[in-house]
Amino acid sequence: MRNLESRLENIEGRFDEIDKYFCTHQFSLAGNWDYKHGYLDKRLDHERMVWLRIPFHVTRGSLDGECGGCKAKVKLGRPFVFRHIYNTGTDKHARPRLIGALFDQFQSPIDPDASLDDQWVEQAKQALQEVEAGYLQ
Repeated sequence: MRNLESRLENIEGRFDEIDKYFCTHQFSLAGNWDYKHGYLDKRLDHERMVWLRIPFHVTRGSLDGECGGCKAKVKLGRPFVFRHIYNTGTDKHARPRLIGALFDQFQSPIDPDASLDDQWVEQAKQALQEVEAGYLQ
């Protein structure tokens, strides 16, 4: 994981407006959000292992996934790029479990914080510059 300097850090605004703008740059709300914080993610590779992530926390209201965040006000955090290597096949050691399957649907990652080549850091910086250029006019 590498933190990236960005003029987006500490920007505040309504989540629905921020989300709508970031969506035009292929960002989406990461699945691990809750009512008080979350992440906007952009994949940088076709295998979905390298990601540009912009964290945010809710400063007023609460995030509600049903209506795109409604009118929650959020503050963007420091962006970072990371590489997450995961298994792509079936787990040869899996055991059938009815209740556990509801919670453990996916294999554990091989390396959740794998090393990054400089090309990914540069690609993430370029993607950030494109977002900043349109958002911070």
